[in-house]
Formats: sequence, structure tokens, C-alpha cells
Amino acid sequence: MRVKWGSGFGWLWSAYAVSTYGTWIAFGAFPLIAVRVLHAPAFAVSLLEAAGLAVAAVVAFPLGPWVEHRAKRPVMIAMDLARFLAMASVPIAYFLGVLSYGHLLVVSVISGTAGIAFTAASGAYLKYLVRREHLLAANGRFEGTSWVATAAGPPLGGALVGLLGPVVTVMADALSYLLSALAVLRIRGGDVAAPRDPATRLRAADLLGGWRIILRDRALRRLFLNSILVGGLIMATVPLLAVLLLGEYHFPAWWYGLAFGVPALGGFVGARLSARLVRRYGRHRVMTASGWLRSIFPLGLAFVRPGIPGLLTVIIVEGLLITCMGIFNPIYATERLQRTPTDHAARVLSTWSVSSKLVQATLMVIWGLLATLTSPLAAITLSGVLLLATPLLLPDRTHFSTPEPAVPAEEAPAP
Repeated sequence: MRVKWGSGFGWLWSAYAVSTYGTWIAFGAFPLIAVRVLHAPAFAVSLLEAAGLAVAAVVAFPLGPWVEHRAKRPVMIAMDLARFLAMASVPIAYFLGVLSYGHLLVVSVISGTAGIAFTAASGAYLKYLVRREHLLAANGRFEGTSWVATAAGPPLGGALVGLLGPVVTVMADALSYLLSALAVLRIRGGDVAAPRDPATRLRAADLLGGWRIILRDRALRRLFLNSILVGGLIMATVPLLAVLLLGEYHFPAWWYGLAFGVPALGGFVGARLSARLVRRYGRHRVMTASGWLRSIFPLGLAFVRPGIPGLLTVIIVEGLLITCMGIFNPIYATERLQRTPTDHAARVLSTWSVSSKLVQATLMVIWGLLATLTSPLAAITLSGVLLLATPLLLPDRTHFSTPEPAVPAEEAPAP
């Protein structure tokens, strides 16, 4: 049955799509600017990525309770405008001749912090905007959009870099946030904010509220541990793959783009299949199967070798992995939203994002040291071996939620 989404969901989806495409078009722009414009050494380039993640996560930590008690659309617009101003400052500073490594680091932190707050607000608003029985299909739309942007964005960005330089792609990313803010501004209807006593100040205990909600729900706790470990172990290998393929194996740059652009289409296919597979086989069975498979395939990267065979190995392994992620992620995102109280959704999502980014930054540093002590291929192989154990953290059938009754039409939010 075709879902009638309404204009509110359409504008929210549009905001997500345009900012996601902008982000992927500018993918790799900061490292390129650091190397080619600022002549930063390799360690400084790695630090730019890891420090940006870690500092943004720490700065964003208290934003969960703040977002929770505020209407979500104004928060999303403010975060988009903050990202627009931060990213737009890079080309301005470049053309004025005052761009520095510290400037890039500050922009990375501001953009990352605003991104965490935006994700928390948009996730909470999505739960308000979309009926419970349509959440899986809605998350599938977002997941599919993300993977198409992943496939198309870097090649488009690469063409822009070749023609106009990396600073122009940063400006394109900045404009995408401005367009996203305009799309959110077009949404009509109600909003959602958890009530709060104006006389009550934010307490230190409030900052831990997201973790308390996650940890006291057995299924949510297991999903949380599984997702941050899988994401951290996979992201830890991304810079190592770049070193291995571009440095040791001397892949041409367009091979490298092909190796990660083509497999991303598998994510779109997986996202489109997710809801259909759930209808046929059930949520728990599909999430468990795809969760196991996404943890098995990365070990195939241990067999990457130079030349065309190595390129094909990366495309096949990444394609299978990303297809499984495309199936798994909408189900997991839906289960997370359904198990989270509506008035605490922003806090939980913010805590989730902060924890994920901190784990990713930590594992990037650890795996960088491992690669230095051994080799990039050995560190990538170790990540694949450890990933094999992560499905043990997935919720079993006794932890899994049962579907709640659909919201009656008269109680559903107007789109």
C-alpha cells in the first residue's frame, strides 16, 4: 500500500537530502586543503579528522537536554545556519589569504557539533511527524538517499575539485545547509518539545539522562553497544584503506573513487528492500541476519592485493557490506525510535551520536598506531576479526519489542 506522506515529511526529507549531497560533494575537501593549500603533514591531517570528531562530540554532549525541551524545527534551522556560516568562512578566509589549520579545525568542530544537534532534533521530529507503522518506510527513504549521495557525491566533488579546487566544494557544502534551512522553514503544522519547569536549571544528572534511558532497556542497550562498536571498527579502517590502496598499492585516484562509489549503490538497494523483507520474514529475523552478514564481509578486505584483482575485491566486499547495512540500518533506526519515549528522543539520539563519534575517534587513533607498528593490511584484518564478535550483542527475540497499536487517525499529528 502506498504511503501518503504529506508535505511536512517531503520538506524534511528534502532538507536531509540536500545537506547530505552537499556533505558528500565536499567529502575529502578538508584533507585536500590541509595538504595542498596549508602543506600540513600526514599526522596533522589525521588529527584534523579525529580531533574534529572527538571535540565536536564533547561540545555537543550537553546539547541533548537542551534540544529536548525546545521546538525541533527552530533548532534544525539554527543548526543549519551555524553550519552554513562555519563552512562559508573557509572560502572567505582562503580568498583573503588568512586561512589556517586552526581555522579548519574550528570549522570541523562547529560543523560536527551542529550536525549532532540537527540529527537529534530531526530524529525526534520525524517520530512526531510520521505514524508509528510508517517509521520503517520513512527511515528506508532516508537511508536510501544517504547511500545514493555517497555514491554520487564524491565523483561530483572530485570533478569540482579538478575544475575549480577544493575550496569551491566547501562553498557548495555551505550552500546545501542554507537550502536545508529553507526546506525546514517550509514545513507547516505543529512541533514537539518536552515540557520543562522554567525555574529548573539544567543539572549534571540531566546530561546522563540519555545513557540511563539506553542502558535500562535491554534491547536498546544491546543495539547501542553493537552499533557504536561496528561503526567504530569500520570507520577505523577508512584512513588505513586510503594509505593501503593509494600509497602501498598505488591505485589511481579514480580507482579509489570507483572502489567506494559503486558499492554505495548497494546501500540504496538494501534500503529499498528493507521494509519488504521485514513484511515477509519479520523484523527480528531480518535485522539479525543482516547484522551478522555486515560483520562477516569486512574480513574479506584482508585479501585485497594490488592491481585489478584488488580493485574488484574491494568493490565486491564493500558492496556486500553496504547492502547489508542498507537493510539493517532502517530497521535498527526504527526500533531505536519506537523504544524511546517521545519526550526523550532528542536526548537519546544526541547521546547515541556523541558516543559513536567518541568511539570512532578513539579507534581511529588506536588503529593508526597499530598500522604504524605492523602494517595497514594487518590492522584492517584485525578489525575484520573483531567485527565477527559484534553480532553477539544484537538483541535476541526475547528482547525485541512487539508492535504497538497504530495511532488512531484523530490522534496522529497533522503533516
